[in-house]
Amino acid sequence: MGLTDDAVDPVRFVDERLGASSLARRALRYVFPEHWSFLLGEVALYSFAFLVLSGTYLAFFFSPDIEPHQTYAGPFRELVGFSVTPAYDSVLRLSSTVPAGLMVRQAHHWAALVFVVAMVAHLARTFFTAAFRKPREVIWMFGVLLLGVGVFEGFAGYSLPDDLLSGMGLGIAYSVALAVPLLGGALGALLWGGEYPGSGVIESRLYIAHVFVVPAIMALLIVLHLALVARHHHTQFPGPGRRERNTVGNPMWPGYALRSLGLMLLVFAVLVGLGGLVQINPIWQWGPYEINRATNGAQPDWYLGWLIGGLRIMPPLEIRVWGKTLVPNPFWGGALFPTVVFAYLMAHPWIESRLTRDRAPHHLLDRPRDHPWRTAFGAAFLTWVGSIFFAGSSDRLFYQVGIDYEAQVHVYRVLVVVLPIVVFVATKAVCDELRRTRAAPALGGPPTVVRRRPDNAFEELRE
Repeated sequence: MGLTDDAVDPVRFVDERLGASSLARRALRYVFPEHWSFLLGEVALYSFAFLVLSGTYLAFFFSPDIEPHQTYAGPFRELVGFSVTPAYDSVLRLSSTVPAGLMVRQAHHWAALVFVVAMVAHLARTFFTAAFRKPREVIWMFGVLLLGVGVFEGFAGYSLPDDLLSGMGLGIAYSVALAVPLLGGALGALLWGGEYPGSGVIESRLYIAHVFVVPAIMALLIVLHLALVARHHHTQFPGPGRRERNTVGNPMWPGYALRSLGLMLLVFAVLVGLGGLVQINPIWQWGPYEINRATNGAQPDWYLGWLIGGLRIMPPLEIRVWGKTLVPNPFWGGALFPTVVFAYLMAHPWIESRLTRDRAPHHLLDRPRDHPWRTAFGAAFLTWVGSIFFAGSSDRLFYQVGIDYEAQVHVYRVLVVVLPIVVFVATKAVCDELRRTRAAPALGGPPTVVRRRPDNAFEELRE
């Protein structure tokens, strides 16, 4: 019996049934626009990939257990004889005896910081260039969700070692959970397994969330985000040959794919270099967590600074009804503030569309100067959040410089109100002036025109 054509040509067999060749052809011809700011999203993507790879390695050696306590007898001599949990002991072993453990652990931590900062920069670029407009509102919402989930993932990760820093962070989180109106007590008892510090279940729950649940949610959001980007195609800045219905740039293969691969290797190299050369979160200096101990030298990761600042500068406002506290003070800065920030970011595309009555699809980006109101509002919004973020460092300024802590709190309360207004007015004025003069400061000044004079000499005219 002779072989069929399908058996002789398996490639054709697969292609005729799955249509793989046409799909691959379209994918390889997908065009990416040329602009450095589009790489911010790729930095976040490759940081996430590094987090998955390095986190998998760390998971082989980490123990999330906090019972039974044991006496430390490892290479960190200042901790010898301390009673430590298996979680804290396993991180100490990762940092001392596991091959490449300290480098991978620190690189993993740096990757989390880079991921969040790349996400913030990517969202800022999307906002100021109006890449969130129809039909990309859902893409923007997935990005905001990914940022919020990423912040929680980072908090869950640095809460696992059971050192003094993570224990203090969990104590603050418990107070914020209790501050939720009406449901706070039940919520805190449910998550912690009783009154603080609880029965020890919070660590194992955070471990499951950090290793399994949240990464799966983040991966799903990334896939949906990228699928919708491919569906609607990339936005692009106006320029020669660029229209609403086309994309000018590099095709996926070979130009863009090789460039993107180089960027991935560069991101990985930088993260490995940071992990091997720049110390971060030295838990052997903080020591094991004990409920009766605290330190002023340990600070949370930068992306939680705005939440700490919100808790610190919030005035002593509580809502009491019939002698009972209905809304405790930590609720305003620890729960309501981040909720307002993320809720507004999610809703902004729809709010702007309604205010401007612009419901047309857009594929060309705006220059920030060409829309002064949006740019001024975005700058003011970032200033508002940034002012609260810097307020989170007030204890460090007091400890290292000696600036009075209470005076800082009062100053920040004023700046949080005044600075956004000042930035809004100044930014709008700058944008209006740039639109009027068509100046390009980053390119050396206003646009120029060269013309020939009657004597055949050339002269340069500035508009």
